Amino acid sequence: MNVTGKVAIVSGAAQGLGKAFAERLAAEGCRVLAFDINPAVHEISGVEAMTADVSQRGDVERVVAAAAEIGTIGVLVNNAGAWKQTPVDSPWEQALADWDEIMDTNLKGVMMLSRATVPHLQAGGGGAIINLSSYYVLPAKSDGTNPPDTDLYNASKWALNGFTDAWAKYLAKDNITVNGLAMGAVDTPMLRGLFADGELPAALGDVMSAADIAQQMMDVIASGRSGENVGAWVGELVTLNEQPALHQRITG
Repeated sequence: MNVTGKVAIVSGAAQGLGKAFAERLAAEGCRVLAFDINPAVHEISGVEAMTADVSQRGDVERVVAAAAEIGTIGVLVNNAGAWKQTPVDSPWEQALADWDEIMDTNLKGVMMLSRATVPHLQAGGGGAIINLSSYYVLPAKSDGTNPPDTDLYNASKWALNGFTDAWAKYLAKDNITVNGLAMGAVDTPMLRGLFADGELPAALGDVMSAADIAQQMMDVIASGRSGENVGAWVGELVTLNEQPALHQRITG
């Protein structure tokens, strides 16, 4: 799949993985529309930028309309995400507020942005949708998978599998591929923000770089593969291996 000259939409692009995706797609010849609730998204060079909230329908429609004005939409990267600790015995009101915060971004936002974009991908003859997942949905290779105090975040990423699988099957007729990127620890401001001094502890090991995951994204798009969670683990080469058997593509 060649995306040169196509418009790429990247959500949550102000920093970290989203910024790396936007910059890499621009370097590959895409006309990128990057958006985020963080106005720092306007500091990315070589892309069009908007301040917008993926959890708000009006913002989503505004973003997709702006992208369509730029050219033919060919790529959608559902990168925006919310993470926080949510102990299962937290107070009811806190749990409900946390549910809205996480699910509105990680699921409702993905659903709305994708549904708004799909008609443009269909009209343009095809394209690629990338959903940002987590290695939590893959067989565990290390401690720390599915931590017990982040049940809502974990649930949102498992639920994302339903979108990836169903959309890949439904949209195959339109030459639209849908895949998830399911990576472990990546050196991003979000990860560093979990530690008081902003330094990554040695126990994490040699975490991956955002640039490595951006390369993997491009490999997935170019491959034409669909309906897969593509894993990346700390301590292993970030690459695109042989496509697994059908029954292993989402959780294998």
